[in-house]
Amino acid sequence: MPLPLNPVQIAAAREALVVLDPALARAHVQTPVFGWRLRRGGFEGLFHMIVDQQVSVASAAAIWARVETGLAGEVTPHRVLATDIETLRSFGLSIQKATYGQEIARAQVEGRIDFDHLEQLSDAEAIARLVAIKGVGKWTAETFLMFCEGRQDVFPGGDIALQEAMRWADGATLRPTEKQAWARAEIWSPHRSVAAHLLWGWYGAVKRGEAVLEEHPA
Repeated sequence: MPLPLNPVQIAAAREALVVLDPALARAHVQTPVFGWRLRRGGFEGLFHMIVDQQVSVASAAAIWARVETGLAGEVTPHRVLATDIETLRSFGLSIQKATYGQEIARAQVEGRIDFDHLEQLSDAEAIARLVAIKGVGKWTAETFLMFCEGRQDVFPGGDIALQEAMRWADGATLRPTEKQAWARAEIWSPHRSVAAHLLWGWYGAVKRGEAVLEEHPA
């Protein structure tokens, strides 16, 4: 598994991004130093990401704690498959998320995906393998590769916050579509994951009032 970048490498990548694309200069100046968002990987990491989606941070943490307790600390494909949907739902999961958890577990057990050797696949191949699993969308696959595998050149173009930050950077009227965002991000290779972290950081700083979003110069 690729190791996430350390602070020195992230700083160097940020400087490189501004050289590659001066439109990122404001984001760079207004965004404090940040570290890599690292999460547990493998089956457990992907299942956890699914559980976290569309609920608050506090709710997600509470539900995941109940999942871990309910599975006796063994969040493994075999344990999840051995647990019926109703029992999984009793941990606080929706029927959809419980079903998706079992779908991911089944994909691992049946060999349709191998989390232990996923790093041997290219980014595109890994994303294709992940989205082939019911319940795993492209955004989930891309963020899993970034946060759980430490991949450094992935960009989740469907992320609304990233699209909005890109709009700010370019002084555009409309947010880019997912396809447009992905195409726009190509110039940032091989640092697209750092660019995503930077834009998320900038977006958060602006929303919290820690950075002032001035009008883009004409």
